Amino acid sequence: MINKLVVKIQKTNAPIVVGLDPMLNYIPAHIQKKAFQEYGETLEGAAEAVWQFNKEIVDKTYDIIPAVKPQIAMYEQFGIPGMTAFKKTVDYCREKDLVVIGDIKRGDIGSTSAAYAVGHLGKVKVGDKTYAGFDEDFATLNPYMGADSIQPFIEVCREENKGIFVLVKTSNPSSGDFQDQLVSGRPLYELVGEKVAEWGETHMGDTYSYVGAVVGATYPEMGKILRKIMPKAYILVPGYGAQGGQGKDLVHFFNKDGLGAIVNSSRGIIASYKQEKYAKFGPENFGDSARQAALDMIEDISSALER
Repeated sequence: MINKLVVKIQKTNAPIVVGLDPMLNYIPAHIQKKAFQEYGETLEGAAEAVWQFNKEIVDKTYDIIPAVKPQIAMYEQFGIPGMTAFKKTVDYCREKDLVVIGDIKRGDIGSTSAAYAVGHLGKVKVGDKTYAGFDEDFATLNPYMGADSIQPFIEVCREENKGIFVLVKTSNPSSGDFQDQLVSGRPLYELVGEKVAEWGETHMGDTYSYVGAVVGATYPEMGKILRKIMPKAYILVPGYGAQGGQGKDLVHFFNKDGLGAIVNSSRGIIASYKQEKYAKFGPENFGDSARQAALDMIEDISSALER
């Protein structure tokens, strides 16, 4: 799957991923109204609004982007109906030939980690049959519990030709509470980066590893260091746009071939119609606004890489 991601990025010339992280206040009133008329102001109604919102975003952007990243918490908050919307979203994106990064941030050990891996990336056996659960292409993982939490995912990834992105240095302001702490004189995020590179050597694609890393756009100097530590790891870069990251900050996340990183924007694209810059589209044309915001992001990052 890492090979497909690289090819899709090269084909679209768009090293970006659209975060499908729908909060109800991102969803225009007319979408909510229609869903509530059919299902009431219920969890089912909210989930239907989320699904219809996602579908429009995907329909207006799938031809210009390589990948999407649905954040599972935004669906879990609506219970079982929300998880159904998550699954419908994953399936629809795959139908559109998009690479799907399940932003699930799992991190447990033993049989629990194995069950998470099977549920999101693999197949579960039921009697004599096997079924794919959520069936994303990649999943994000928290490595705090060590190799025991990562290895079951790597094993499933080998079987299914899928991949993972391990949290190394995240974009949030308090990430340094733990990630920047010194261990034998070195920041913890560097040691995690070395582990990612080590794990990645066991599961390589043609050029890049199936074991990638999450490194926030808000820490460009740290990204520069981690790029050297993990030369074969694809870096998923959150924190662009709404959190302050810009194209010029991201050059060092990429390798000299212009590959090696994929930059995420969530509300900066899916809720762009709320921004003054894209207000001309209005809520009725939120999908067109998302497309323009994605094109602007592609241009910003591509221009920075060409300098």
